[in-house]
Amino acid sequence: MGRMVMMRHKPLTRACLLAVGLAVATGPAVAGAGHNHNTNVAQAKTSEITIGAQPVAGKITMLIGVGGFSGGNVAVLPGPDGLLIVDDKLEAFSEKLTTALMPFGDGVPKFVLNTHWHFDHTGGNKRFAEAVIIAHDNVRKHMAVDQDFKALNKTIPASPPEALPDVTYNDRMTVHFNGEEIQLLHLPGGHTDGDTVVYFKTSNVLHLGDLFFNGMFPFVDVAHGGSALTLARNIRDITGRFPADAKIIPGHGSLATMADLEAYLDMLTSTTMFVQSAVMEGKDLKAIQVQGFPEQWKKWEWPFISQAMWIDLIHQSLNK
Repeated sequence: MGRMVMMRHKPLTRACLLAVGLAVATGPAVAGAGHNHNTNVAQAKTSEITIGAQPVAGKITMLIGVGGFSGGNVAVLPGPDGLLIVDDKLEAFSEKLTTALMPFGDGVPKFVLNTHWHFDHTGGNKRFAEAVIIAHDNVRKHMAVDQDFKALNKTIPASPPEALPDVTYNDRMTVHFNGEEIQLLHLPGGHTDGDTVVYFKTSNVLHLGDLFFNGMFPFVDVAHGGSALTLARNIRDITGRFPADAKIIPGHGSLATMADLEAYLDMLTSTTMFVQSAVMEGKDLKAIQVQGFPEQWKKWEWPFISQAMWIDLIHQSLNK
């Protein structure tokens, strides 16, 4: 059965919680172009990077980095109850994100949903500390302590208490806000062990966080429960679970359709099978990297995740 845990480290008014109607169920000049997890580079160019708004469907708008990397894509749900956002970019862009939210209200969200724990999706939590922050159980667990982020060869310090999720859940959760039914679904072991799929049912919009890098090889955080093989299974689950005409906000990259997600699934399935077959033939990691993928998949590489890096991540996943 689904489980919800509330952590009251900051004021949560009764009116605020009643408004949300939380119900636990049982059951290339946009964000993706030149996406780079090197925070020093990203922060050095903060003054040159802006945050643009793109209408998605229904009440939902997507906020994207323009001119460089500002963090993951943000979904915005405005309305009479206030603002709700999904993810909140790098900390260095918190002020710009607040400015970008001003046309939708006062720029201060009442609710923040984090799709996973990574700092390019939770960087604004401290800025929006008065909001109710919602995430999977494992997101709070990871954010509460220092994390060894092997992909960056650095330690990510623990988040301050006010930036941690207030409400955590285990399996599924539903939020009712601004006349929208917002379904939260945990699909474990894909990008991380704390991934949340957010579905705005009324508007028919998905936010997939970093389960989906549109048109790019994804990053899989193997050290924190991710797996390339499980990611492919989770994406297949999503394509069969949600409407074919849903609009999709990826963690990074441009606004997408289910056809884009199916192309991504094809890449995931084909490239993981390619590496699996090579391993079964007795090839080691270096030999597979030297061989490289068939030509049709080479266009999916980008500065952060090259062919060699994606092959390595698949190889790590096979050895888990």
